[in-house]
Amino acid sequence: MAPNALSYAPAFRILTIILLLIRPSAATAHDYHDALRKSILFFEGQRSGRLPPDQRLRWRHDSALHDGATAGLDLTGGYYDAGDNIKFGFPMAFTTTMLAWSVIDFGRSMGPELGNALKAVRWGTDYLLKATSKVGTGVVFVQVGDPLSDHNCWERPEDMDTLRTVYKVDGSHPGSDVAGETAAALAAASIVFRSRDPAYSRLLLNRAVTVFGFADRHRGAYSNSLKKAVCPFYCDVNGYQDELLWAAAWLHKASRRRQYREYIVRNEVVLRAGDTINEFGWDNKHAGINVLISKEVLMGRANYFASFKQNADGFICSILPGISHPQVQYSPGGLIFKAGGSNMQHVTSLSFLLLAYSNYLSHANKVVPCGETTATPALLKHLAKRQVDYILGDNPMGMSYMVGYGARYPQRIHHRASSLPSVAVHPAHIGCKAGSRYFLSPNPNPNVLVGAVVGGPNNNTDAFPDSRPFYQETEPTTYINAPLVGLLAFFSAHS
Repeated sequence: MAPNALSYAPAFRILTIILLLIRPSAATAHDYHDALRKSILFFEGQRSGRLPPDQRLRWRHDSALHDGATAGLDLTGGYYDAGDNIKFGFPMAFTTTMLAWSVIDFGRSMGPELGNALKAVRWGTDYLLKATSKVGTGVVFVQVGDPLSDHNCWERPEDMDTLRTVYKVDGSHPGSDVAGETAAALAAASIVFRSRDPAYSRLLLNRAVTVFGFADRHRGAYSNSLKKAVCPFYCDVNGYQDELLWAAAWLHKASRRRQYREYIVRNEVVLRAGDTINEFGWDNKHAGINVLISKEVLMGRANYFASFKQNADGFICSILPGISHPQVQYSPGGLIFKAGGSNMQHVTSLSFLLLAYSNYLSHANKVVPCGETTATPALLKHLAKRQVDYILGDNPMGMSYMVGYGARYPQRIHHRASSLPSVAVHPAHIGCKAGSRYFLSPNPNPNVLVGAVVGGPNNNTDAFPDSRPFYQETEPTTYINAPLVGLLAFFSAHS
């Protein structure tokens, strides 16, 4: 939308919203449960470490079985973030938080897929517990793998012979952002397992408390401490302040301890809760903080958090088609578009918040006034559904952006394990540069990474190049899929 969209006539705003909701005219009836199943299955393709007997993506095998050994640690397990073989702690923790939030808010709609969703959460938290096992001595391990070494190769994770350097943050080299997000993930997951595995839940919550204390005491951005190890890949551009509030919000929700409520109230201004209210992703938690905390306000239990609801309402108004903020635009085909790479991460994260807030508003019988437009819960659900349907194939390209879903989907995704022959097909080692011919091949990937959602159209024209070198468009990530799990769960039960 143009920067002066707020000056549009109310009738035109409403018409714009309607047009974006109904486009395209020949919308498909989607199988949201099938898409849900596949969106969770994707995480099995991203697993690092020793794979369990019930592994369903059988072309993947054990990998990185000695991670941490050079430092005398067991840091096996966890997830590769995307199409490479690095375990980046910051996006992995955010992925785990969003998987947990998906289960917390939408687990009842997951049906038989709930068990697989719980396994996906636990695969993340089991690793985060290992990464924080030395927090009592003032150390948190935040990454395994040298990104420059890894990105110089096109190698299967099973063949990996690149540097598996272990990176940490500590009192002298702080990382409040990655440690704060890790605390948030552990706290959110403790809610998921509270009744399902009480002992594990207590372990997660107690560790979250300790990791948050470490993050708050040793304030600083991890990209300042680790520099080239994390930049430009997962630089903390936004600052560490939002992760501290985000972690405190999840600890408040998980523990109900007054100290976290008081921390949030005391630090709301200092940690800039009202900044960039329409941003939400692995680096920027502002919109998520405001939506999460607003639930209590809408339930009538926490008027001391009223300003967070004001921020959440502002977020909603900023994202409405026709009156949206200059930073949140819509493509001609109706896709949320934000500048930068891997656009689908914004689509799924922001749509998750739209859906979550619509449910909170529904339960409180509230709406959001946006000038001359009223954002009802039904409107927010429609907007979120429109984004999900675009991903699944209702778009100008007529293709699904989820691998393995629908008749037409990306075939040449930027993903090492998917694009190289599996170990079963090609048992011999494929070296660092020997894999380049598979990267450059025009052939479809031999291994279908079912459920992977790629970065998608990366400009405002809805165009998509199905080609591995276009990594911003064709690379899947765990943090694209994690919020989508919650969205698909809801629509599988309410469509």
